[in-house]
Amino acid sequence: MRARRAGSGALSAPGRCLWWWVVAVGLTVGSGDPWMSSEACPSSCSCTSSRISCVDPERGIGAFPVLQSEAEMENITDIYIANQSSFSSINDKDLHYYKNLRNLTVTNSRLTYVSKLAFQNNLKLQYLNLKDNNLSSLSWRIFKHLNISYLILSGNPLHCSCENMWIKLLLGEEADTQELRCIEDGGARKLMSKLKLPNCEVPMATLSPSKMPVKEWENVELFCTTSGMPRPELIWNMALISNYEIETSGQISMMRLSNLSSLDHNSKITCIAENIVGGRESSLLLDILFPPKITKLSDAISDHHWCIPFSVAANPQPHFRWYHGDKEVQEGEYIMTMIHDVTEREYHGCLQLDNPTHVLNGMYTLEVRNEYGVDRKQIEAHFMQQPWGEGPYSSEPYYYGK
Repeated sequence: MRARRAGSGALSAPGRCLWWWVVAVGLTVGSGDPWMSSEACPSSCSCTSSRISCVDPERGIGAFPVLQSEAEMENITDIYIANQSSFSSINDKDLHYYKNLRNLTVTNSRLTYVSKLAFQNNLKLQYLNLKDNNLSSLSWRIFKHLNISYLILSGNPLHCSCENMWIKLLLGEEADTQELRCIEDGGARKLMSKLKLPNCEVPMATLSPSKMPVKEWENVELFCTTSGMPRPELIWNMALISNYEIETSGQISMMRLSNLSSLDHNSKITCIAENIVGGRESSLLLDILFPPKITKLSDAISDHHWCIPFSVAANPQPHFRWYHGDKEVQEGEYIMTMIHDVTEREYHGCLQLDNPTHVLNGMYTLEVRNEYGVDRKQIEAHFMQQPWGEGPYSSEPYYYGK
């Protein structure tokens, strides 16, 4: 058997153990999320860069943990809280800095109250588990701005009340899968899926007319009719430049718009009906007819082609006509009007010219016209330097901006 010298490459037994210990620790630390330092994480919880877990019943918490910095809290995607006898509420600002929170569990605790603004900053929240707590009611308004995929509520003393009817409507058959029950006035427990209550229904809202083209500066009246029990609250939602006033009587409301501004074309007006069971809405987009207005006509620029940029506001779409000097431009393969983008009320594009010569230098007029009016604007355009003279010794023409 060949002998080895010490240090020739063979590790002694203690050396091998130390080497494997280093590898094991390195693999553990290098895989998954790194653990936070004890200073950054509350003592009763454990934390990684993306997850907080608080499950120790002895060193309990009474509110959501607060990390050392906003940046650390923004990185958290999962919070798991369990076995906390002092944890009783989720308030307005508790989760304010957890903007990327996707999964939240608060289970087997004393949770009795969730604020309607609890998740106002948690738009990415998809999974919410509030199983085995002390919730007797929960408002649908808590979740109206969220797209929750999983909501678990079993094990709570939910009342068989109209305020909780939305849970049955939202979960459907999933309520039976969770064996979700509510407590009747006499104390009996009833499957939530079987809950039926008189005068307890989702409201309706109808906005009329649903579509109505109207000319700029004219007046228009819109009517919103609501129904449902309990009687719903009627809410208008819009952002308008035009003047308006609202008159409401019972479950019918009228909005009177006056001196309509073209700036409100394609603006959304929404009528909303809400009660404790839920909410419904009805909307329309204002269709305001107005004459064209050239809002931009800029100097010619060279890219792949030469382009005279423009922006035109109009409804309906106007007809575009160009003049070079006093002659109408005959559009074709080498010169044409191109529309690159259409916004709520404007058309953005350019007069595109393919390799124009000095002959096409000069004054350009854009004329835009629809059935409600016409607008014109001029711009001087220079594409190619004028040759100094004619004959074999004249200088070569060259493009501006090249």
